Amino acid sequence: METLQTLTWTDAWYLAPELTLSIFAVVLAILDLFLPRSWNRNLIGWLTILGLAVAAVFVVWLMLDFKNAGAANPEASVHNLLGVSYRVDDYGGLLKLLFLGASAFIVLASLGSTRNSDIPLKGEFYYFVLPAVLGAMVMASSGDLITLFVGLELLSITSYILVGMRKRSGLSAEGAFKYLVTGGTASAFILYGMSFLYGVTGSTNLAAIGNAMPGAIADYRALVYVAFFLMTAGFAAKLALAPFHAWAADVYEGAPTPVTSFLAVVSKAAAFGMLYRIFMNTAYFTKGDPMVQKDLYLALAVLAATAMIVGTAGALRQHNVKRLLALSGVANAGILLTPLTLQLTQLHSSLFSEFAYYLLAYAFMNIGAFAVLTVVSRGSGNESLSGFAGLYYRAPWTAAGMTVLLCSLAGLPVTGGFFGKLFILFGTVQTGAYWLAAILLATTVVSYAVYFSFIRQMYMRSGSDDSVIRVPGPAAVSIWICVAATLVLGFMPKPIIGWIDGLFSIPYDFLAR
Repeated sequence: METLQTLTWTDAWYLAPELTLSIFAVVLAILDLFLPRSWNRNLIGWLTILGLAVAAVFVVWLMLDFKNAGAANPEASVHNLLGVSYRVDDYGGLLKLLFLGASAFIVLASLGSTRNSDIPLKGEFYYFVLPAVLGAMVMASSGDLITLFVGLELLSITSYILVGMRKRSGLSAEGAFKYLVTGGTASAFILYGMSFLYGVTGSTNLAAIGNAMPGAIADYRALVYVAFFLMTAGFAAKLALAPFHAWAADVYEGAPTPVTSFLAVVSKAAAFGMLYRIFMNTAYFTKGDPMVQKDLYLALAVLAATAMIVGTAGALRQHNVKRLLALSGVANAGILLTPLTLQLTQLHSSLFSEFAYYLLAYAFMNIGAFAVLTVVSRGSGNESLSGFAGLYYRAPWTAAGMTVLLCSLAGLPVTGGFFGKLFILFGTVQTGAYWLAAILLATTVVSYAVYFSFIRQMYMRSGSDDSVIRVPGPAAVSIWICVAATLVLGFMPKPIIGWIDGLFSIPYDFLAR
């Protein structure tokens, strides 16, 4: 309790991004209550974007302060709050910028392009995004199991509400129920694993757990296995990693399209941030017993490989675009997990850079693809592949942008998706994980059939309706920023990954010491 009472006004400055989102969420909820029903709720959407932008400014400000301070003393590049239960560092800063930027683009794409039947409660949708992002940010900066779980539940509970926002839709109700049950079960597995980890180490602090891990293995070897495998199963369900992915397609199909985009990008990225933070600070320190470390990371590698295979194969049979992108997300979750499964050596010390680069590319290409889907489904009245038929003739520029995004999802040059997969592939080869490299290559080739089915519909099929599809201004801005970012990541991969490497330090920004 003495530690918890040491939060000062100076420390509160380091929580400025989180406090900004909290204040905006409360103010917008009250504002929505007092706005007349006749008013357009897009005002709440624009103010939500403003809140996300202000929080991002604070994150950048803090990162620049840390960079200047770290030039003289590397330890000054990290600020610990509440007894190291909350860490403000560049690892969390990078992920926070991704959460905030992705959420802003998702909200922007929804302005003027979603039907009332898709999001009947627009005001609630906009300001519910803010606490969800706040939960993701808490997960990215936590240095303690309790704080991590609080952030996870804040994100999860808000997401359950967002998925069930279409009150009169049976698909939405079904998706929300499945998401609630699966998410609650996954949280229980994670919490149960954390309790075992606390039991064998005597602490919930990640730094203390890492230090106590050799002794815990010596005394409670079996319980260490139980703790990590329980948490692995819980995270696999949260991330929709096969074979824990059955809920994803139904939830993605039932949720409003902007919410589906949020789940695919922000929720997934936050869970990955939490997974990387926990495993790098705990499982990495099981070196006292190399067999334990090998078994734990082998389990993650098998999950990654299974997700790539099952996700790609399942997407081949889908005609509903949301379900197809859900299974594509399963395969991409396997790719994003791969760097964590690789050994950290002098030859391969860039696992976070590989993960961060592909996560950034994944965010842009998915947000852009879901934004196009929002526009197309509004114009065609359905969310199937056939809705994209003749898109080149109805909205040629939108079809061109979607083509770039699909090429990135498929991993074709010169896009961000191509170099993201290439960097991860190099990592698997450098560490000798040739079987994982082979699966990554094979599933990437097979995925061409999935993404080219869109191109065939857009350019080689004629739709039943030849009317021009109108793309609202905010949605067009969101789509083309995503397309431009995808191309920039493809044309300038070396400067970007060099910037991540220069900003990020494993000893100070990753390990809770």
